[in-house]
Amino acid sequence: MNALPIDTSGFIENRTFDEIEVGDHASLVRTLGRRDIELFAAMSGDVNPAHMDPVYARTDMFHRVIAHGMWGGALISAVLGTELPGPGTIYLSQDLHFQAPVGLGDTITVTVTAKEKIAQRQCIVFDCRCSNQKGEEVILGTAEVKAPLEKIRRPRIELPEIRLGNHDRFRELMARAAFGASMATAVVHPCDGVSLRAALDAAKAGLIVPILVGPTAKIQAAAKQAGLDIGALRIVDAPHSHAAAAAAVALVRNGEARLLMKGSLHTDELMHAVVAADSGLRTDRRLSHVYLMDVPDCPRPLLVTDAAINIAPTLAEKRDIIQNAIDLAHIMGLAKPRVAVLSAVETVNPAIPSTVDAAALCKMAERGQITGGLVDGPLAFDNAISAEAAREKGIVSPVAGMADILVVPDLESGNMLAKQLTFLAGADAAGIVMGARVPIILTSRADSSRTHVASCAVAVLVARSRGGRPLPVPVEA
Repeated sequence: MNALPIDTSGFIENRTFDEIEVGDHASLVRTLGRRDIELFAAMSGDVNPAHMDPVYARTDMFHRVIAHGMWGGALISAVLGTELPGPGTIYLSQDLHFQAPVGLGDTITVTVTAKEKIAQRQCIVFDCRCSNQKGEEVILGTAEVKAPLEKIRRPRIELPEIRLGNHDRFRELMARAAFGASMATAVVHPCDGVSLRAALDAAKAGLIVPILVGPTAKIQAAAKQAGLDIGALRIVDAPHSHAAAAAAVALVRNGEARLLMKGSLHTDELMHAVVAADSGLRTDRRLSHVYLMDVPDCPRPLLVTDAAINIAPTLAEKRDIIQNAIDLAHIMGLAKPRVAVLSAVETVNPAIPSTVDAAALCKMAERGQITGGLVDGPLAFDNAISAEAAREKGIVSPVAGMADILVVPDLESGNMLAKQLTFLAGADAAGIVMGARVPIILTSRADSSRTHVASCAVAVLVARSRGGRPLPVPVEA
């Protein structure tokens, strides 16, 4: 009877059928964590509340279904496939009995022991046992495998890093916004399936009551092509996108709508109607776009501005951009948001204009020209969000490593940053335009349905916080 030694050389090696004797055994030890359950749900698509909901997670049913059926069985398979017999093993059958529940945080020792060899089929029956940290047996059973006949020894493959994004913040955001009356929303020129579906999804979530503004025939044709039912929605006919933008602004000015939502028209067409002298939506503050981003592995939400409206903002415009973002952060529940004014470096360099602007913005905040947040810069992206990076560079700042708001130098850098966070880091993003008398929902056709709905949720919260009042006028520089 031999216990299989653990290979610490970085190689994985099997035991052939002829090498294995009855009584030989191998083990591994693992602790059940929440991540194990989330990985199973992501892999299988099984999001049964009995598996994922924290309330159900405390029940024995949860433990038996998930920990025993999935996790315990997988651990037994791992021992058989990597240790005994190891590479080349073919799993034929298993018969497992679940003796006791396994809870989050329990440490399980899995042991497989060769019980019977069947020479004519080169098969081995293994006794399988799983016990917890208290020595209690939680799984008992057997597994039959076809053992390898040839020796295999190969480098052990390092498992890939898997990142899971739960986006709990956005779920809470949408639940908070849905707690109240839906808001009439002028959807401007929704002449494609993406725009119409976004409006319908937000309406279904209890956030908005869409008013479709644009060419009636085109809107109805787009709905038919996309298989969407818009029969219950009001349509305000307008011959083209420019007219649709003007008509939508008029609906807001007249009190028939409280929000504006971009459809399938260019952003500048919509913004031109908003900032027109007779729109009734202008304030003395510069309009700017703010992304509210839920980034996996980031301990706090991030606001990125401006990535959609201001191409190369001046110092005065950056002041308004920051103030708009701070106002949104307050509505989102951040009493004193930390604002990082980004550049390529964290020192003022006259050759890099964004560093000079950053230093001036910090002084403006000190003098009360920007209020409601802590402003610091210039800061590079790494030392704005990573405390470790800030420490490595010796940066002493109440913002460095803990930024809530990231102020980019220009639209190009902001757009790239936001899209990198979305497409590479798996972030969810909600985007709205601040600075007008009503929030403007501004999304892209490439955005996910979740982004469209979350953007509507943010706009609803902004409008509700104002109670119909316009934005305050900023202090002049």
